[in-house]
Amino acid sequence: RDLDVAHVNVPVIGGHSGETIVPLLSQATPSVSFPRDERAKMTTRIQNAGTEVVEAKAGAGSATLSMAYAGAKFTASLLDAMNGRDDVVECTFVKSDVTECAYFATPIKLSKNGVEVNLGMGQMT
Repeated sequence: RDLDVAHVNVPVIGGHSGETIVPLLSQATPSVSFPRDERAKMTTRIQNAGTEVVEAKAGAGSATLSMAYAGAKFTASLLDAMNGRDDVVECTFVKSDVTECAYFATPIKLSKNGVEVNLGMGQMT
């Protein structure tokens, strides 16, 4: 698609593993579309990324570095928000009333006070 992945954002909602991970490819920025079969393959690969890392390490490790990166990125975003930046949004697993689940990952607008607003799932197509 001729996109630099460093400048692409895809909201990911849901849970922690497998089919509970739901990448919202239709909400990607910049906007991009994929044929149904390609979208299905990408979704499965995103859902199984942690397993793919473990398999690549031949069982000699986990996706710990991926989790550390995600934690560092979230912390940097939270610090930006706490320092007054007002456009900070991160997908994060929080207590939520968006679904029947008590906790659910969705895009969250952060502010100097922490969670400003749960942006929910948005328009899904």
